[in-house]
Amino acid sequence: MKPTPVRRILWVVAILVLLGLLMAGLARAQPIQITDDRGKVLRFDAPPRRIVSLLPSLTESVCELQHCERLVGVDRYSNWPAFVRTLPQVGGGLDPNIEAVVALRPDAVLLSVSSRVSDRLEALGLKVAALEPKTHADVRRVLGVVGDLLGVPPQQGAQRVWREIDAAVSAAAQSLPARARGVRVYFEVNRGPYAAGGSSFIGETLARMGARNVVPDTLGPFPRLSPEFVLRAQPDLVMISNRTGEPLTLYPGWQNMAAVKAGRLCEFGPAQSDVLIRPGPRMAEAARIMAGCLSGKFP
Repeated sequence: MKPTPVRRILWVVAILVLLGLLMAGLARAQPIQITDDRGKVLRFDAPPRRIVSLLPSLTESVCELQHCERLVGVDRYSNWPAFVRTLPQVGGGLDPNIEAVVALRPDAVLLSVSSRVSDRLEALGLKVAALEPKTHADVRRVLGVVGDLLGVPPQQGAQRVWREIDAAVSAAAQSLPARARGVRVYFEVNRGPYAAGGSSFIGETLARMGARNVVPDTLGPFPRLSPEFVLRAQPDLVMISNRTGEPLTLYPGWQNMAAVKAGRLCEFGPAQSDVLIRPGPRMAEAARIMAGCLSGKFP
């Protein structure tokens, strides 16, 4: 019996689907080579299937690139998306439990450049990629490196994610009322106080929204300041990341700051702080949070 036109079409579709799956499988099996932020070149026969991530922004990047299932362990601070909370935790990102990491048999370990365990892990035969984004350009680049490591085509992965981040920051800027533009802002990343300088990814987001950072670029991305520095700077708006969730205590003299007296202080709890201080795929949400603070205090 001769096949009907419908059957012929179905056969063609089936063959094309099979060819697509075969090509995707071949693409995933291709050797991988990346260069991390230490300038170290790492080579893999195929994209790693078992990954330990010791930096929350890198954990989130792996998941946003649609490969959460490759994570087999994370640091204690990686908590998004919800899936990663079910994974084994191996301690802090800077000083994880080496034995716990090795026991997970990872093909690759992702961590920050400032981590103190890179050499020890490498001495034990593990492949380590040290990546530490601090600016918008860094975030875009690191997304590309992680995408390459995972074997995800840039158009479908890193470039797509960056376009979404970039569009969200632009949309947040356009949503602001005129009064919110040109506002002088102080953003505290952590108690100390540790600030987000103008050259940090947080400072760059604020600048794109028309805000002016009272912490100059020359002090670096995340300088530790004295409370008196901020008091002298007299920002129009204070943003504070309260990662502990404990009641906020103002530094001495801050109660006399004009912005504080006028109630122009935005305190972000642990969940929002996680979004704001991680240079990764949730920077789109971070821009919306900052815009909400700006427009709320300067309607």
